[in-house]
Amino acid sequence: MDKELQNAGEAVRRKVLGDEYVDRAINNADAFSRPLQEMLNEYCWGTAWTNEALDLKQRSLLNLGMLAALGRMHEFGLHFRGAVRNGLTEEELQAALIQIAVYCGIPAGVESFRVARTVRDETKAEDAL
Repeated sequence: MDKELQNAGEAVRRKVLGDEYVDRAINNADAFSRPLQEMLNEYCWGTAWTNEALDLKQRSLLNLGMLAALGRMHEFGLHFRGAVRNGLTEEELQAALIQIAVYCGIPAGVESFRVARTVRDETKAEDAL
């Protein structure tokens, strides 16, 4: 494992998903699942997300489309929250979800809007605390 890339990946993972989420994922890892967390930090977040050819907003948009197309709605919700953290506006997110509905199909679009609403409601509730 490349420890430097792993650390850089964890840093961007924290920026996008938040310390609370990353801490929970890492702290809940056991001997069996710890290698996955290390791989996520190095490979997914380190290799892909630290590459400066795309900015974080662009990566978030790509992830939303790909996750919706794959029907990975739990991850979609996580990355929707990350897209907000990465500065995507309500208007941009709405346009992305319409695009998802057109190209991934209406059921994927409906589910994407459903998950987005849940995340938006949770975020508003958290902000009210």
